[in-house]
Amino acid sequence: MAYRPIISSAVATCVGCVRRLSRPPAWRSFGTTAVAYGGSSTQRAGARTRHLVFNNRTGPSLQHFLAQPLPGTQTQSDASATEPEALPYVAVSDWGQGRKYYVEVYGCQMNVNDTEILMAVLNKAGYRRTMALDDADVVFLMTCAIREKAEHRIWERLSYLKSLKTKARPERAPMVGVLGCMAERLKEKLLESDKLVDVVCGPDAYRSLPRLLSLRSMSADGVANVMLSADETYADITPVRLDSNKISVHLSVMRGCNNMCSFCIVPFTRGTERSRSIDSIIKEVRSLSSQGIREVTLLGQNVNSYRDTSQSDAHDVDGYGSELSRGFSTIYRRKEGGRRFAELLHRVAQVDPEMRIRFTSPHPKDFPDELLHVIRDNANVCRNIHLPLQSGSTSCLERMRRGYSREAFLELVEHIRGVIPDVTFSTDVIAGFCGETDAEHLDTVSVMEAVGFDMAFMFAYSMRERTHAHRKYSDDVPQEVKSQRLTQIIGTFHATAARRNQRFVGTQGLVLYEGLTRKHARPFGSDDYGHKVFLDVPDALHLRPGDYVRVRFKAATSASLSADALQPTTLRQFYRDFPQPSAAVLHKDTW
Repeated sequence: MAYRPIISSAVATCVGCVRRLSRPPAWRSFGTTAVAYGGSSTQRAGARTRHLVFNNRTGPSLQHFLAQPLPGTQTQSDASATEPEALPYVAVSDWGQGRKYYVEVYGCQMNVNDTEILMAVLNKAGYRRTMALDDADVVFLMTCAIREKAEHRIWERLSYLKSLKTKARPERAPMVGVLGCMAERLKEKLLESDKLVDVVCGPDAYRSLPRLLSLRSMSADGVANVMLSADETYADITPVRLDSNKISVHLSVMRGCNNMCSFCIVPFTRGTERSRSIDSIIKEVRSLSSQGIREVTLLGQNVNSYRDTSQSDAHDVDGYGSELSRGFSTIYRRKEGGRRFAELLHRVAQVDPEMRIRFTSPHPKDFPDELLHVIRDNANVCRNIHLPLQSGSTSCLERMRRGYSREAFLELVEHIRGVIPDVTFSTDVIAGFCGETDAEHLDTVSVMEAVGFDMAFMFAYSMRERTHAHRKYSDDVPQEVKSQRLTQIIGTFHATAARRNQRFVGTQGLVLYEGLTRKHARPFGSDDYGHKVFLDVPDALHLRPGDYVRVRFKAATSASLSADALQPTTLRQFYRDFPQPSAAVLHKDTW
């Protein structure tokens, strides 16, 4: 078959660039869709619709494509620049043009952080955010692909937005962009779905979004960049916060995941692990402290596998806390050296003793003693640890490729409690994974009873394409059985959490005041252990968001605590008056 690029007329000027590539793009069929990879385009059989798609499946990369200048054109490229990569055929004056964008965020906290990075890129390019959908020139959906239900919500929303384009505002129809994990997973389907989507942009391609929008404005064809990067961390971009009034923020310290759990799509939608430099993180934490931020959550898909190999004059500890948890293993070869998460957490905690530090989401395999000691020895590091269980059955954990047994997980819990006696745990649990038997399900229930989690995220299993489970196993647990098992898991959690939370009633604690609830305007905050705390505040006590307050707990449910606000305090003063318990004075059965 002769090579004949099918590129939109709007980008015909760059056909010369494509032809100068070292080899022609590889063709591959997707049902009725033909795709030319590298700098690629898709075309529906029997139709004239064409789409420009950049990905890294096969063929030359987007970097190769962009590196070819037009005759007489010189370009400069700096991968670390805040500005998106330059496209030689898109004039600077096309970027932004005062257009307004509206963004909706779905899914995990990483998507919130990605949105704040995206907003920084768009604002730099001349776009302005609007809070009104009807006022938007561009509508973005930041999407999640972790479960089928999450994707279904996006398809419904896209159908609504299409009606907005064709009926409500045909004279000024907004562009629609799909971003995030669903963008990478379903790029061809999104572009081919009856003109629902104009632009598709994956998690590692946000720098290119202003250029993609310019390309789309120059033609009637969809455009996508879903290339995954081995080094993109957006470390040089200062996020624009979605809510500038919040006193707590999430700070991304690493991206991607190497674990390849059989049920999980994340490695395929967000790529392999790469970490920001410790220097850039400390700099951002200092900036947040100067802005009055009172709580920072270090964020990553596998946050405690953080590994910084960059050069640093200020932070030269190498390999501190690099061991795996006892009894845990990986399916990949771990890399040696680098500054690890224990070192990062320690350095972050030293920036501001009045700033609370949390982290999420970790993997149980990466809890060496050095990390536990950092949590124990720093009063401003919260004593709530997220410890994803997924299943309490060793045989099911093997199919999930989690790298540990039921016994190893329970031993880790006991070991952590031995080091940090007042620690609380949150977890993730999947009901009805491939091949799960009644006995395996009951193993999960018994582990939840034994551990006594203070918070849990519990879901029925949802098969994801491209995962190991999709290739090797059958989603053979009936939906009604999944629902029954999930109901039992949820019931077990609430019963144990309600019972355990009673231990707080009558004690004093420290709460970070956050403001009033939206629905009932009730004062609330959070404690160091991950609980939401509703407050009764005396008229004479005037609290502002970001204040620490000493409280006396008076009631508890499985999901929250209630307390009387006693007096304002500081984090350091409170723990001088009420020292955190040690193993010598706190019996393990109490916690």
